[in-house]
Amino acid sequence: MTYWLLNAVFLVIVAALAVAAIATSRAPRWRAIAITAGILLVMTAVFDNVMISVGLVGYSADAISGAFIGVAPLEDFAYTIAAVVGLPCLWTLLGSRRKDSHA
Repeated sequence: MTYWLLNAVFLVIVAALAVAAIATSRAPRWRAIAITAGILLVMTAVFDNVMISVGLVGYSADAISGAFIGVAPLEDFAYTIAAVVGLPCLWTLLGSRRKDSHA
């Protein structure tokens, strides 16, 4: 199994969450998501490169695409995208569980 195939599973779930959030008219704030994604992708690039360079993490050459940002395989960035889109969509779909008390 390749990392892209594994990523596809999670990205399909995230895409379904995003479509559901949009369809229910409770879509998250996409501008905030885009800004957050930019920041987290830069952080992922920096920290993944450090972790891989020092030998903390390794990848099977047969399971990666061969596309890299520094020494980090491109596949690593899918997790950032999945989290940054999926979590706000899930949050908006679930809604607030807090009961407002006006005491």
